[in-house]
Amino acid sequence: MHSPLALAALATVAVPGFDARDVRAEPSAGDDDVAVVTDAQRRRWVIRAPRHAAAGAALEAELVLLSALADQVDAGRLPFDVPRVAGAAPLEEGGRVIVHRELPGRPVALEHLEPGPGVAASLGRSIAALHELAPAVIEDAGLPVYDAAAYRQRRQAEVDEAARTGRVPATLLRRWEERLEDVSLWRFSPSVVHGDLSSDHVLVADGAVTGVVAWGEAKVADPADDLAWLLVAAAQETVDSIMEAYQLRRTELTDPHLADRALLAGELALARWLLYGVRSGDDEVVADAVQMLDELDEQTRDVAEPGTAGTGTL
Repeated sequence: MHSPLALAALATVAVPGFDARDVRAEPSAGDDDVAVVTDAQRRRWVIRAPRHAAAGAALEAELVLLSALADQVDAGRLPFDVPRVAGAAPLEEGGRVIVHRELPGRPVALEHLEPGPGVAASLGRSIAALHELAPAVIEDAGLPVYDAAAYRQRRQAEVDEAARTGRVPATLLRRWEERLEDVSLWRFSPSVVHGDLSSDHVLVADGAVTGVVAWGEAKVADPADDLAWLLVAAAQETVDSIMEAYQLRRTELTDPHLADRALLAGELALARWLLYGVRSGDDEVVADAVQMLDELDEQTRDVAEPGTAGTGTL
């Protein structure tokens, strides 16, 4: 573990002339230690250091991707910015610490999101622009690339592992298995996806998306994954505005089950949360996941069969 003060010291090595004046720890759910440092000009910088070798390898791949994404931003293909690395320094235990400017904006608040032009439409256009990027952006960074069949199998494996814990209600398992066995739901064109979009990872200001952070889960996979958090948590009128803007920006308009898979992805996120708790031995996480799974089971017991958009919401 690297303390905030240690990260600030490393930043002065990574960026020559860096003058750190204030530092605070930044919560991180990933495998990096993170701090935010304010310099003498009151600019804010993010410092990241991997906690172990696997995290270091993942961070190196992310750095390659961030460079490629920055090129896409500069070329006008992405309407938002991404972290741009200003410097890096080697760590004694291996890997590198990286430094980048904190992106402007604040995390998007879905509970305050209004339909129509503005942030909702900007979200739709921004996610669509990401999904329009060439898969080579991901491939060249050495990140995962899935076709539709392989990605369906990956989801099935997650459900099977969750089932073996004995913590998922039987009716919910049957619901998921039916949707995974319905091959018609899984005929999609794989796209570049962020893979971990959430309110904390999308920044907005002045009615538009300004930046997207935390690219460690990026891959070529199901575009529905990047829409799940919105369809699950935003008001229906807002979802309509997001999806309208998204569809207008996409060239691929032959995916009638996009919303169905997005809602399913939102549900399967609870299974992954359960698995995280089981693997890490965190009883609090397991209890939290079990409670949410039970609530989801109650809400979806009498839901109609897949194929009806808007069903299966949390």
